[in-house]
Amino acid sequence: MKITLFTPTYNRAHLLPVLYKSIQRQTYRDFEWLIVDDGSVDETENLVTTWLNENDFPIRYYKKENGGKCSAINYALDLAQGELFFIMDSDDYLTDDALEKVAKWEEELPKDQKFCGVAGNLGVSENNTPNTIFEEDFLDCSLLKRYENIDGERAMVFYTDIHRQYKYPIFDGEKFMTEAVVYNRIAKDGYKMRFYNDIIWVYEYREDGLTKAGNSIFVNNPMGYGLWLREKSKFMGEGLKQRLKLYYTFTCDLSGKHNTKTIAKAIGAPRILIAFIKFARKILGK
Repeated sequence: MKITLFTPTYNRAHLLPVLYKSIQRQTYRDFEWLIVDDGSVDETENLVTTWLNENDFPIRYYKKENGGKCSAINYALDLAQGELFFIMDSDDYLTDDALEKVAKWEEELPKDQKFCGVAGNLGVSENNTPNTIFEEDFLDCSLLKRYENIDGERAMVFYTDIHRQYKYPIFDGEKFMTEAVVYNRIAKDGYKMRFYNDIIWVYEYREDGLTKAGNSIFVNNPMGYGLWLREKSKFMGEGLKQRLKLYYTFTCDLSGKHNTKTIAKAIGAPRILIAFIKFARKILGK
């Protein structure tokens, strides 16, 4: 089939019906809905079971031990049957023509260039987005260049075979890592993505969401946080001055939660340098 719409979920039984109804309304039908339940203890399994045989599109449900979103993505990549892999959060919903647009955009990609997929826009409603609108209908760039050219979150859709080559590292005791780790690795290998202005994903701010968690979710997962920052710095060719600034900021973020050894290992800096930064901060009172 053309598209695997993948939803990782954890204790979202009270929100999943909104996404489900938006999937039922899709104007495009060559897709499967793959759900990986990351160890929910609510009614998610019973709820999804009632949906399995009432649609003209396949729903495949799997439950695994809780390990966080990135472990669920790794799990799903081994199961996906679609040519395209579209990760859709369980607490948001799709516009009715979202999958139709994704399929059309992919068909229009130049076949003689190195594209990893396409991306639509996110909105707070179907007609309103806080993200910058491009002057053109779309923008082609690497997922590293997005730091300069693209603001806000986007609905990323990758070729499944490409995404499978870039699974997330898993660190003991950690359950969160920004998806940008994989985005940056794909970009480093020369792939581009085509970004569109069209809103295909609608979200709202939630008290139990990642936005509310803020920086604390990074601090509580130092190895994944440090991996993202140090690879981003390396891939973007940052110099010594920028790396030292990174080490300083990272140490400031983590000092209240983690020891010198952990901070140094996470960011890939000499332990003596991190110790010096911590000492300097204490002397300067910052």
